[in-house]
Amino acid sequence: MANPASYRPQTGEIPTNPGVYRFRDPHGRVIYVGKAKSLRSRLNSYFANPAGLLPKTHAMVHAASSVEWTVVGSELESLQLEYTWIKEFKPRFNVVFRDDKTYPYLALTMSEKLPRVQVMRGDRRKGTRYFGPYTAGAIRETMDTLLRVFPVRSCSAGVLKRAQASGRPCLLGYIDKCSAPCVGRISPEDHRALAEDFCAFMGGEAKRFISRLDKEMASAVAELDYERAARLRDDIAALRKVFERNAVVLAEDTDADVFALHEDELEAAVQVFHVRGGRVRGQRGWVVEKVEDSTPPELVEHLLQQVYGEDGDSHGRLPREVLVPVAPSNQAELAMWLGGLRGAKVDIRVPQRGDKAALMSTVRENAEHALKLHKTRRAGDLTVRSQALQELQEALDLPVALLRIECFDVSHVQGTNVVASMVVVEDGLPKKSDYRRFSVTGAAAADDTAAMHDVLTRRFRHYLTDKTAQVEASALAGHQAALDAAADAAVLDTTTPAPRAKFAYPPNLVVVDGGKPQVNAAARALADLGIDDVYVVGLAKRLEEVWLPDSDFPVILPRTSAGLYLLQRVRDEAHRFAITFHRQKRGKAMTVSALDGVPGLGESKRKALLAHFGSLKGIKAASAEELAAAKGIGPALASAIVAHFSSDAEAAELVPAVNMATGEILET
Repeated sequence: MANPASYRPQTGEIPTNPGVYRFRDPHGRVIYVGKAKSLRSRLNSYFANPAGLLPKTHAMVHAASSVEWTVVGSELESLQLEYTWIKEFKPRFNVVFRDDKTYPYLALTMSEKLPRVQVMRGDRRKGTRYFGPYTAGAIRETMDTLLRVFPVRSCSAGVLKRAQASGRPCLLGYIDKCSAPCVGRISPEDHRALAEDFCAFMGGEAKRFISRLDKEMASAVAELDYERAARLRDDIAALRKVFERNAVVLAEDTDADVFALHEDELEAAVQVFHVRGGRVRGQRGWVVEKVEDSTPPELVEHLLQQVYGEDGDSHGRLPREVLVPVAPSNQAELAMWLGGLRGAKVDIRVPQRGDKAALMSTVRENAEHALKLHKTRRAGDLTVRSQALQELQEALDLPVALLRIECFDVSHVQGTNVVASMVVVEDGLPKKSDYRRFSVTGAAAADDTAAMHDVLTRRFRHYLTDKTAQVEASALAGHQAALDAAADAAVLDTTTPAPRAKFAYPPNLVVVDGGKPQVNAAARALADLGIDDVYVVGLAKRLEEVWLPDSDFPVILPRTSAGLYLLQRVRDEAHRFAITFHRQKRGKAMTVSALDGVPGLGESKRKALLAHFGSLKGIKAASAEELAAAKGIGPALASAIVAHFSSDAEAAELVPAVNMATGEILET
């Protein structure tokens, strides 16, 4: 029996999205399939204290050797995919569906003269439209809600005959949950049209019906028919509540392989869902190393050649459709080649809308999670981290081990709100407590190189200051200890914490985001401070080249190098940290108020003024007495506000008017 701790995924690796998970035994067989509203919460529960697990769950987690998951868009999709895979893999621990029990479907008997909506199980019948599957509770609620908007007959044949014979509808007809075709309230033709609308809505055309009801509601409001508008409003809310796009189950005649990619500069994650008979019958995934300068169309072309050329369609047969995120290079030739392998036509296309585009989005989300999981596990591997640090030290020919790396990045929008970030990596792992943010102003904000020089100067000036303070404090402490020892009255202070030296620990390597200009600016900043034991490199984003100071040619690391991956990860983290700070600063700059310069006027009083006068224009036009009438504004503060706007007006009068066409100063 396997120890669950040996294959337990890290909590941060598991997404919080809805999804379906699969436990596999050492032979790769699926032994359990489950669904979850939050994959992270559910999977963590399996690896809790074994003493608290149910006997069946305890046996399952000890029989398994791995767990994997698939992210979907909603709880409904997870239910459908769980049901499909239980039927597909027949896992031995899924005892609920090992017999012929099935989830219920919502069905419309379109072959009858008066179509009927009902809950059905078992084999499918000709002339009946099916939607689902659902859980037993969800399907009743769904049908009850939809009958409010589409009052299709739901009674049995016996009830229908009795109503026709008596001339009175059943209870559903009286409460408007049925259009009562049995007594002629609606013609059979109109009732069939209502059933067709029901099917169209469940088939994915919700927007059309909701848009139509929105227009009808607006028309009712315009006619002052508020009762009808309220009913339509409730109908719209009901439809929006019921409808969840079914991205996992397609039309029954759909046979397709759905590919999606998620890539960065070095690697790409590939996911494929195999859809047969409208059901997702299987899933495969890879993480591949990208060829330098390869484009997405070329990646898709090589992917299709590998998947179908080496082992054909591993899921039984080539499908009629191959859905891809972008059109591959040589699309026509690839389609002919695949058609030859299948013996019939194969379409390669990019879905733009509808259920297939929604499924493509789900596959793409799984590719994103797969690449994130791959990178997280690679970064967390001690062996890989040690290898990366050693490779980087050897490639850069550095005489010291890279115990601490600091990376700097500058972020701005056309020279405004210039900021920079510093992220720290120790022993190959991020040390977020040492991250720092810098605001860059004045001449230093002129360009990226000036900003980089300014930031490095400030960071290492702090380092020199802290270093000097530490040396002085150490000398003073030693002198005091000697005096105390001589007096034989030394007292150990265990209550006062030692001062924290924020920048006293220097890095072995500084990485800057950029090429030769940024590297030279950083090296110049260190040289100006007299620091010669910190090494500087730059990582240029376009070709992932590593630049050294005063070098005419970059260092090219292999694409598969663990050292290059480490540099890339540190650079991306610095970029993320800088972008976050830049957005915060830009957001604050966009909300600057003309009242900010008034001394003593805080945020709550500004809000009170705006609420009292309605606008800034009203505040400017108010007198001191009128301002003092606002909540929280006293006479002194009211006078300060009047003086503030008066000084602004006087400053504006001192600015001469200029003819914008000629530049001539106009007379005032």
